[in-house]
Amino acid sequence: MGKIIMIIAIILLGLFTVYVINSNPGKPAIQETKLDILIPTQITNIEQPKNSSPSSQTQTVNTNLQKTSTPSSQTENITASIKTSKGNIELTLYSKDAPDTVANFVHKANNGFYNNLTFHRVEDWVIQGGDPLGSGTGGGKMPTELNDKPFVVGSLGVARGQDINISNDAQFFITKTDASWLNNQYTNFGIVTKGMDVVNNIKIGDKILEIVIE
Repeated sequence: MGKIIMIIAIILLGLFTVYVINSNPGKPAIQETKLDILIPTQITNIEQPKNSSPSSQTQTVNTNLQKTSTPSSQTENITASIKTSKGNIELTLYSKDAPDTVANFVHKANNGFYNNLTFHRVEDWVIQGGDPLGSGTGGGKMPTELNDKPFVVGSLGVARGQDINISNDAQFFITKTDASWLNNQYTNFGIVTKGMDVVNNIKIGDKILEIVIE
């Protein structure tokens, strides 16, 4: 009987101690922390910096990437025409500065890969298309080819995810404004030579009828 009374007393003492601790106003509240686990996905959107000018952007280039550069005296000899539902966009491709990217683009164009795909992203500074899924998540992977070509009005670039070393092998974008914050961050493999009016008139869902390599 004495043992039972002692056990009950110990239990009551424990409950009283817990009550005193929990009622202490100086004790910080315990907050549940949610742990978000990021699953790697192919993110292919390019981002425009917010609340800062391009000149203030810090360039963080992976020095392990090989950069190619074409002297201004050399001329490119590959041209392409993106035929769209709004008109044609004529391009010169930087075959010396981004040879693998240009070869991939030419191969896909010649095989009809881009036929009837859409521009899935349109903003005031860029249009983006070439996604076989039409959602911004499609396409494969290929190495990024950085070079010294600046992103100016009409630059042709390659979408990529968070890893600067890996670019999308299908999705491309065309800048509608100067976009120097993209310099040395994305593959620049061409420039619009005619048809910026078409670029500026593109809307989400407009079709790429075909891309013709000349």
